[in-house]
Amino acid sequence: MPYRSTEVLSPGPKDKAPLHSVILAHDARHLRRKLLHLENDDVVMLDLKEAAMLADGDLLVLEGGGYIRIVAAPEALYEIRPRDPLHLVELAWHLGNRHLPAQIETNRILISRDPVIRAMLEGLGATVVDVSEPFQPLRGAYHAAGGHDHGHHHNHG
Repeated sequence: MPYRSTEVLSPGPKDKAPLHSVILAHDARHLRRKLLHLENDDVVMLDLKEAAMLADGDLLVLEGGGYIRIVAAPEALYEIRPRDPLHLVELAWHLGNRHLPAQIETNRILISRDPVIRAMLEGLGATVVDVSEPFQPLRGAYHAAGGHDHGHHHNHG
């Protein structure tokens, strides 16, 4: 039976039991209108008024009742460990200056794998390890304002 959803509960309430789930990588969770394939081979037509960045645990509200849980897929990432808290801030600044999606935690940063960035981070004294985990980077300061038009310039040289 095909499902249809026009609403997202973010974050999804823990007391709402989903009928099914859909597993999506980070870059596949920015959606507005798409046919999503569930883990049981059913489909749900997502038809939102505007694009949304879905997070692990969000719930798609189904027409006619019920929910579909969004599950973040494990991805090939780098786990970046700093020497100390100040070093974490410095590493986050370098990644942000390159506009890289990053999941920043109190003692580590996760980013998508890129050998050039790995070499830069190791050159800055970070410990970088390959991991496979769900990826939930920060949405950014411009997310709620409707987007970041990139009408400015940076000297990345």
